[in-house]
Parts: sequence; structure tokens; C-alpha cells
Amino acid sequence: MSIHSTLGTPARSGFMTGYLEALALVERLHRLLLDVIKDEFERTNVLDINAVQALLLFNIGDNEVTAGELKSRGYYQGSNVSYNLKKLVEMGYMHHQRCEIDRRSVRVKLTPKGREIRAIVDKLFQRHADGIEKKNVLRAEGLLDITDSLKRVERYWTDQIRYIY
Repeated sequence: MSIHSTLGTPARSGFMTGYLEALALVERLHRLLLDVIKDEFERTNVLDINAVQALLLFNIGDNEVTAGELKSRGYYQGSNVSYNLKKLVEMGYMHHQRCEIDRRSVRVKLTPKGREIRAIVDKLFQRHADGIEKKNVLRAEGLLDITDSLKRVERYWTDQIRYIY
């Protein structure tokens, strides 16, 4: 079935086209972000960790968390979280410890080596934020508009998962 057969009226067609374009852009931006992080690691000669794992370290920060908490916060979906946490522990980027209350649960936090990776990503993001602001790629108001819009889409999609099935 082609996209055009689902569009209907011209007004609906325009909205659907815009929606599909926005979806494709979000997906491309995520892949591009991973490529940008990978490129930064290649420049800094950090070759034993991938961009997804680096983002995981960045998002955990100074917290001590479980895989379930990362999923519930909306950072990650599926079994990739557990796999990547296990790999990060094996590579020395994270500590892990069984939870006292629920022995099935494992809590993780960054090691000094993990904090070094987090710092690289943090500096990269700071450079990007500075460059975007200095080159007027976005103004603060525009960034707020984008963030607010994406949060509304996130809420809508979350509601679809929770209430439709």
C-alpha cells in the first residue's frame, strides 16, 4: 500500500505528509547523532565503546540505576539495555551490585572510566550547543518550541501504547 492511498483529502494529505516527514527526520537525526558521537570517539581514539553505549553512560550520569529504571524513564527500549549494561560492566565502564531488597535486580553506576566517556559526550554536546547558538541555527525560543512539540508527540504515543492495546 502506498503512502498516498492512505492520505485522503488534500488537507489531510498535507498533514499526513508533514507527519511522515517529521517521523523520518526524527529517525535520521537519531542515527546522525550516533554517527556524530562515533566520529568524536574515533577522533579521540576511543574505539572500544559504541555510540549507544556512550549515550547510555551519559544518561546515567551520577545516578545509580537498574535496567528497568532506564526503560521506565523512556531512555531505552527492549533487551538492548540489559545487553549494553552487561557489556559496559565487562569493559570496566560501570560497577554493578545486586539490589538488597530484590536480589533479581542489579543496580549499576559509572566507574571513573565510565565518567571519562560521559565527560567526552558532555563536552561534545556543549560544543554543539555553543555552535548552534553562536551560528543562530536555533534561538532559545525555537528550541523550546521543538522540545514542547516533541514532548506532546511523546505523550500521545505513550497514551497509544497504554490505552489502545
